[in-house]
Amino acid sequence: MKEEIRERRICPLCNQEYTERPAVSRIDGVTPICPDCGTRQALESIGVNVEEQDKILQAIHKSMKSAKIG
Repeated sequence: MKEEIRERRICPLCNQEYTERPAVSRIDGVTPICPDCGTRQALESIGVNVEEQDKILQAIHKSMKSAKIG
């Protein structure tokens, strides 16, 4: 199986490096941001508080990790 080479990027919002497909910021509609910040912006737009956002992101990361293993 051919391994996909992914571009490394730095998110302008959280300054974390990421290689996944970027999200588009809801602030300006054009700036590429990391998937986590994209998820946070989406959740924030519907009133989800930061603590709940953290729990949701943890669940997403756990699910993605187990999908890669299995």
